[in-house]
Amino acid sequence: MEKWFLRNVKADLDQISKRFNISKVLSKILVNRDIIDYNLIDSFLNPSLEKLHNPKSMKDIDKGINILKESILNKEKIRICGDYDQDGNSAVLTLYKGIKRCGGDVDYVIPDRITDGYGINERIVNKAKEDGISLIITCDNGVSAFDAVKLAKELGLKIIVTDHHEISYSVNDDGTVEYKIPEADAVINPKRPDCGYPFKKLCGAGVAFKFVQALYEEMGVDLKESYDLLEFVAMGTVCDIVDLIDENRIMVIEGLKRINNTKNLGLKALIKATGLEGKTINSYYLGFILGPCVNASGRLDNAEDAVKLFLAEDVNLAEEYAEKLHSLNEERKSMTEDGIKRIVRQIESGRFKDDKVFVIFEPNIHESLAGIIAGRIKDMYYRPTIVLTESSEKGILKGSGRSIEEYDIFQEISKCKDLLIKFGGHPMAAGLSMETSCLEEFRERLNGQASLTEEDLLPKIYIDMQLPLEYINYRLVEELELLEPFGKGNQKPLFGEKNISVVRAFLLGSNKNVLKLLLKTKKGGTIDGLYFGDVKEFERRMIDKFGEVEVKKMYEGIDNNISLDIAYIPAINEYMGNKNLQVIIKNYR
Repeated sequence: MEKWFLRNVKADLDQISKRFNISKVLSKILVNRDIIDYNLIDSFLNPSLEKLHNPKSMKDIDKGINILKESILNKEKIRICGDYDQDGNSAVLTLYKGIKRCGGDVDYVIPDRITDGYGINERIVNKAKEDGISLIITCDNGVSAFDAVKLAKELGLKIIVTDHHEISYSVNDDGTVEYKIPEADAVINPKRPDCGYPFKKLCGAGVAFKFVQALYEEMGVDLKESYDLLEFVAMGTVCDIVDLIDENRIMVIEGLKRINNTKNLGLKALIKATGLEGKTINSYYLGFILGPCVNASGRLDNAEDAVKLFLAEDVNLAEEYAEKLHSLNEERKSMTEDGIKRIVRQIESGRFKDDKVFVIFEPNIHESLAGIIAGRIKDMYYRPTIVLTESSEKGILKGSGRSIEEYDIFQEISKCKDLLIKFGGHPMAAGLSMETSCLEEFRERLNGQASLTEEDLLPKIYIDMQLPLEYINYRLVEELELLEPFGKGNQKPLFGEKNISVVRAFLLGSNKNVLKLLLKTKKGGTIDGLYFGDVKEFERRMIDKFGEVEVKKMYEGIDNNISLDIAYIPAINEYMGNKNLQVIIKNYR
């Protein structure tokens, strides 16, 4: 079961259409994404580097730049501490190349996912002191590293935090919220409640990029040179699944231009290793092919290999790293599928059937895959899901959670922090660790305090507008391409139409796993509809509703009684030089 909603954000579509010379359909889609402010609409439709925000409006950025400039001029040793995912990789590369360009004596370290866990820690700080480091700069982490930051200051190190994660807070007895920020020399994070930066949804690499832009301005480097870093920032922005609006959209569009003309040996090698050579790299390829290879190095091996890939100056070395990352990702895929099957078996056994929040312990999965598996289980069952496994420390469980829009997983876990050793995250995802003995109480408390209703736990399908099939034309499809790149905060437009008759059905593909429907428009025409979902389930539901005889007629192209409501994406099919309009059916009822 799923619940369908028609988006209905109010705005003057006629005025927007006239002002920006776009159709009312496109105007409606923008408004549905809360892109209503005229400056934001202009930035969205006409993205350009000139529309990026001034980095100097970010809290503590001037303070941080002054500290970094002094370290560079005094030839002090600087160390970047990143994170082991694609965003952390991109942030490290952005800072490293930016500081190098300004003459800094800089290196980097990335915590080991298994032995260190997320973010800067006391071991990394102590090692920096041993190595004669004067300044540590974190990226994509640090805003909740209170102990590590405190130790750095006690050891006489300077430390700048650049991060984008949620700010830690506590709720007082009177209901007021008290935010807590580490006592670093500068804490640069647009999510700080006292930060006036106009865009709060940057990823870690985005924050690092703004920091480098401010550094270039201070050091007299042409700002245009900073744009060369956008190929890394674009990868981090897409792969960290932040909203692709405002300056995130600009940075991804400009980054993709540079990626498709890259001179970076590592990036070229990775594109080749993944079979994308000769193709136009888009946000899908970043998020689902290239990015996962980078992430795989941090999950199953050494995350620093991914940084070395993009810093490689030898073709053979670049290709060696690229092949290694690609191979690791193939291994990761297999391990992920095995882990999902194990979790599904636990759920289908009935033990968790009444739980509104899944908290599932599975010892036979790699702890680095807990987040991916939690996300897949969340999608399958539409439940907030936390997957825990055994850590390298005896008696300690580690894991990750992924949530649905109706449930702020960070806030809810915060209410149980007395049971946890460590946790962090944001409304849709979190990481945590606990003693094994706390597992049952943690599960019970999360479920006991959850205010989720049965309706909350139904998957939601949000349709941009009802659009009759006969309204689809080439001009509309081409206009919708103005919305690319798609991603979080800017999903592909989804249209709906009711009571569509099916003239005929065909099974396509060598495994007969693609369904092609010839759909009848209300004005008597026809258009192809493709469905890539569960074909067997489709047939079962049609037989339950209309009977086997009608389904047989549908496949034979004989007049039948089968009709559907569909949620669809209009598209153009190009094959052997021919073009025709079609719809991709995402949901049906």
